[in-house]
Amino acid sequence: MTTRKYLTEIEVEKLLFATKGQRHEHRDYALLMLMFRHGLRVSEACGLMLDQVDLESGRLHVHRLKNGLSTTHPLRQQEAKAIRRWLARRPRSVGSHLFLSERGQGLTRQGVAYLVRRYGRLAKLPVGVHAHMLRHACGYALADHGADALLIRDYLGHRNIANTTVYTRTNPARFDRLWR
Repeated sequence: MTTRKYLTEIEVEKLLFATKGQRHEHRDYALLMLMFRHGLRVSEACGLMLDQVDLESGRLHVHRLKNGLSTTHPLRQQEAKAIRRWLARRPRSVGSHLFLSERGQGLTRQGVAYLVRRYGRLAKLPVGVHAHMLRHACGYALADHGADALLIRDYLGHRNIANTTVYTRTNPARFDRLWR
């Protein structure tokens, strides 16, 4: 196991690609994509309900746990497409959770943890993958794309900026405009 606690964007893409052709390809692809793109904790992903997804307006209502600040995020086209593909296959008469197990119940933390580890192995990633790495990958990716610490804090639902600065503090891109 490595000490690195996040995945790079390239590694996330490989993880998503590893879902192709798998038994629950559409569910797992949408799940992993939302966990990464919205910085969802495992319990937040497991707890996503159908009414938190508004495909018509392109919004995802994120209910943060651990006393985090809940927010509404835009759904990007790729995310909405993945959700639509999953919903087209999702049993309609079963529960209100967005992501369901084979038994028609909401996914469990343990189930998601298993899926993430499994896809990490299938993707042949050089690190031992765990689900929280997707949340950290989100923070680092946002910093790499130039988002400031306050915006990342709000997006991830942090109440304390100290929990967010790790993403921007270690980003070498912040020095790119120096000495020009």
